[in-house]
Parts: sequence; structure tokens; C-alpha cells
Amino acid sequence: MSDTIHYQDAEGLKKLISPELGAWSPAVKVTQDMINQFADLSGDRMWLHVDVERCKTQSPFGGRTIAHGFLLLSMLSRFQTLPDVSTIVTGYRHMMNYGSDKLRFLNPVVVDSEIRARSRIKDIEVANGKTKVTAETELAAVGSDKPALIYEMAFVFV
Repeated sequence: MSDTIHYQDAEGLKKLISPELGAWSPAVKVTQDMINQFADLSGDRMWLHVDVERCKTQSPFGGRTIAHGFLLLSMLSRFQTLPDVSTIVTGYRHMMNYGSDKLRFLNPVVVDSEIRARSRIKDIEVANGKTKVTAETELAAVGSDKPALIYEMAFVFV
């Protein structure tokens, strides 16, 4: 979409809403090094994430470690699966993260999987001088017919 829409134009903004998720992003490989770095940063060193040797004999996931759900969530911004609404929407002073809804971790992602994401604009509300945009995103391992996570995030234009 090449036209711009003022952030208070409710009818114009509704054109950005899509019933379907968009195209898949390019894939990114989830390595053990990434998992270990996230474990160090977050403090979540559960053996299913970081103990490669123990996982070989005890992991219910094919003898492999799995990525932290919050590591996968934190990687979503890397995929850029939404249209850049900051260039489509005009007239606002600030665009801010408003919060999250409906985060679900549905399937594990084993180490060395390639993951990708796809998104859609689910809803737009204009009220009280603000515009709230709700985006839905699905992340999955390449080759899996089930998402690893689904997530809704909201951001506002003021």
C-alpha cells in the first residue's frame, strides 16, 4: 500500500486489517550458542535448554535441547513480517509498544531448527486521541505444520 493514512482516520486504517496471515519471513537457524546466550542473559538454565549431554539420553524431544519460548518471542522483531505501518500511518507524534495478549507456546523448537514467522494486522481501534493496532504473529519451525508460538501485540499511535 503506497497511500498514507492519518492515525485518526478509522475507516482508512481498517483497510490495513487482514483476515489472513501474510507470507512467511526468511528463516533463521536457532543454534545452541543462541540458546546458551539467552540462558545466561535470562538466568533460565533448565537442562532441557542447555545440557546437551543429558538431553541425548533424557530429552523427550529426540535427544536434543529446545529453545526457550521467550527466546523465540524475543526474536519476533527480527522477522519484520508486518507492513511498516510507521511509514503508512501519518500525523502521530509517537508510536509505542502498548502490550501483549494471547501468547501461547504450542510446540517446542529443537536446536538447529530454522524458524520463520508470519503476521497480520488483526484489529485497529481509534479512540480518545489514540490509535491502537493489534497484530497477530505465528512462529513455526520450517517443515512443521504446527506453530511453535502464537502471539498478539498491540502498539499505539498518539
